[in-house]
Amino acid sequence: MTREIVIETHGLTKRFGPLTAVDSIDLTIRKGEIFGFLGPNGAGKTTTIRMLCGILRPTSGRATILGHDILTESDVVKRHIGYVSQQFGLYADLTVEENMRFFADLYGAADGTYKEELIDLYGFADKRRQRAGTLSGGYKQRLALICALSHMPDLLFLDEPTVGVDPVTRKELWDLFYQLTDNGTTLFVTTHYMEEAERCHTLGLLFKGRLILNDTPAAMKRFLADRDIFEIRFPYTRVIIERVRNAQGIETVNQFGNTLRIIAKKGVYTPEVLYALIAIPDLPEDRVRPSEASIEDVFINLTERVKG
Repeated sequence: MTREIVIETHGLTKRFGPLTAVDSIDLTIRKGEIFGFLGPNGAGKTTTIRMLCGILRPTSGRATILGHDILTESDVVKRHIGYVSQQFGLYADLTVEENMRFFADLYGAADGTYKEELIDLYGFADKRRQRAGTLSGGYKQRLALICALSHMPDLLFLDEPTVGVDPVTRKELWDLFYQLTDNGTTLFVTTHYMEEAERCHTLGLLFKGRLILNDTPAAMKRFLADRDIFEIRFPYTRVIIERVRNAQGIETVNQFGNTLRIIAKKGVYTPEVLYALIAIPDLPEDRVRPSEASIEDVFINLTERVKG
């Protein structure tokens, strides 16, 4: 059975004078999905969210949230959404409980039982009287999340929700995100972390305001089926990187510590040919090997094509 459409946009565009921040985006996001909006800083992710939340007016195009037009029915839309911004937007001098009460009143949420459930579920039972400004980064993010959930929204916008938190806290937050979708909440998550992109049900790749690819992570990896991908592990130098990057048939070279990820046109290279190109004495041949595509491979290769 086809799930309900929660977000639908057609040609959604935002210009600031001569700058086109968001360029004619078409999206369809369904109930219970985690939709990941992936792109570098300045790509237009936050601008898109602000339009969908009714904070910014689109220059052109249209969008609906649960069938309600974001322009003509903005008051209805706002009752169905929650928003967690990039920056900690709560009141540092208020306690956890006071912040929750304030935002619940702001959203018109009167169900005290649900607020107690959120406090228990998100680990604030022993912190309810602690001032928000004294919380750790991870708990500040949790508090922002439960404040946005106080009115039980159908759709939650999370703008880079794990920036500045440690890997353990990041995993814990994502576990909570999955719990929300299991209960039917739809999440729209902006990120520039590739490992988080892998966790989303569907992804949109945004570059310079344009949606350049929109699909599931698995389908996106198949985008490079017509390319060969190699991984080379060795303590390389800039000279070797430039030699590989400038070789005919090489499209992208990406660095990860002591590993190079190489995307080449189909059939031009084998591990043996690349090994000969590198020409490092005493390098074991098994350091050069074929590899599977990652989301980062797709994103970097596709942006290179767009720039070219």
